[in-house]
Amino acid sequence: MFSDLNIQLQEKLEHRILHGLACEWETALWVLEPGERGTLRKPLISIRELNSKWGYWSGEKNELCLSRDLVLNHGWDSVREVLLHEIAHQYAEQVLGACNERPHGPTFQRACQRLRANPDASGYSMPLRERIANETVDMNDKILRRIKKLLSLAQSCNPHEAESAMIKAHALIAKYNIDLRTEDKNRNYTSVFAGMPALRHRREEYHLAHLLQDHYFVHCLWVSTYVLNKGKMGHALEISGTPQNIRIAGYVYDFVKNYIHSQWESFNHDKGLNRYRQTDFAVGIIEGFRSKLNAKPKKISPRREQTALVAREDPRLKAYVAYKYPHTVTLRRNVYNQDETVLNAGIKAGKKLIISKGISERSHAIKLLGLKGKP
Repeated sequence: MFSDLNIQLQEKLEHRILHGLACEWETALWVLEPGERGTLRKPLISIRELNSKWGYWSGEKNELCLSRDLVLNHGWDSVREVLLHEIAHQYAEQVLGACNERPHGPTFQRACQRLRANPDASGYSMPLRERIANETVDMNDKILRRIKKLLSLAQSCNPHEAESAMIKAHALIAKYNIDLRTEDKNRNYTSVFAGMPALRHRREEYHLAHLLQDHYFVHCLWVSTYVLNKGKMGHALEISGTPQNIRIAGYVYDFVKNYIHSQWESFNHDKGLNRYRQTDFAVGIIEGFRSKLNAKPKKISPRREQTALVAREDPRLKAYVAYKYPHTVTLRRNVYNQDETVLNAGIKAGKKLIISKGISERSHAIKLLGLKGKP
């Protein structure tokens, strides 16, 4: 009985996943010209046990198949990356006419360029999140080793020592990126979801996205994607940047979210405030923390300050995002009925926030520079 129930639940889940893959297939084509979209035949999409690869495209069957392990055990952004890779195979065959060519030959590479697909997201590669988490970092780099040490010191019981360590860590993160850009060192960019896809996102999520973009050398964009638990297309926050900066930004994202949760539970313990006031409080925490990061160090040369401001605008990252998403729109939201008292309480709590290495292992954050939190 229990086994039959499990089978039924998995079949229901896989049916919903298949619907999501079909929705993602439709969405992926919007980067193409209208005439090209009509050339691609809607494929049969399947989920199967695959031992040596994450997916495949069969032109003979007009079938696009993904691994059951991939869709059940990995993040949706990882699933989307492999799906897009297989769509590129379909495009190469049905639009560009690649028939008598090796699977990842020049025509397929052109298809990946057109669809913004990763040509390496195939057979034996790691899925997206695991690949970023396992990206090798030269731990002999003095700056990266000092960042790791400072984030450990930021756990100090002495609030002044902890505050100083965090500020120094942020300054070194900035220096690390300034050096990469001023020396024009080669760097690879990728994109990953922060948080979960949803039909609607609360206002604090947008404030947190701006915080990451303004202070952690990543680009944040709300992208259209499938929301599995709702069975509909929604949106997710996607962060783009170097693997190292994505790991830092992902770590900070979860740390701030956890801090907001714990502070709200304490603040609202005997008040019974609703979720709108929770949003006011959360926005306050993020903006309070932002004000601390925006505060200029007492000793900083005008030349260094100007260099830091220029370096935050990474032209290569900007070009990567523009290539990946050629059509974007900017939306502005008005705020109504905000409780200033609750907001100010959040700002006060946010000014006490100190990013350290104490994040839980159970969090979905990508670990920063190999740091591990407490279970």
